[in-house]
Amino acid sequence: MNFMIGDDVERVQPLADEGSGNPPVEGTLLEGNKPQGAARLSGFIRDVLETLLLAAVMFAAINWVTARIRVDGISMQPTLASGSYVLVNRLAYSLGSPGHGDVIVFHFPRDPDQEYIKRIIGLPGDRVEISRGELRVNGVLVGEPYINDSPQYESALRVPRDQLYVLGDNRNNSSDSHQWGPVPLENVVGKALLVYWPPKEWKIISHSQSPR
Repeated sequence: MNFMIGDDVERVQPLADEGSGNPPVEGTLLEGNKPQGAARLSGFIRDVLETLLLAAVMFAAINWVTARIRVDGISMQPTLASGSYVLVNRLAYSLGSPGHGDVIVFHFPRDPDQEYIKRIIGLPGDRVEISRGELRVNGVLVGEPYINDSPQYESALRVPRDQLYVLGDNRNNSSDSHQWGPVPLENVVGKALLVYWPPKEWKIISHSQSPR
């Protein structure tokens, strides 16, 4: 008799579980996945937003330190070809001073909305003389291996305070200081660093001007 009672208990127990109304173990696990999925989605969105914010900060920082300009025209040939893209250091002259031979980008004095790229020939106080195809700065003959052709014009000027005398490397096909005068230092955007496009034109820009 005791055996039968025990046998009934063994048979009834599973029936009680099935009819208890409690969800199966599998259902409990599926319910638990819902908050985990939401947490993963929230984490993904947070990661995306952090990445976008970091990218925006880096973009702003890069634009603050550098500029990118496109060379239009032949005035700086053979150093810079028309259509080339140039990276410019905006902080070059916040941390240092302009030098002879520097290739710079500046706002055109007669139309500040336009940006020009030329080479510094004379610093404040320098006397620049161009005659018979030769350049002299403060009476010293200057060698210029970077120019396209010797200048076929004459010019003489003492560079005013806080201004720069600039010329294009393609001397006879350049609108520059020999035509419209020096550039105020405050107009300078920065110093040209390198050509980054197109790839075949990639190079570090040479800044040189030395006595012959």
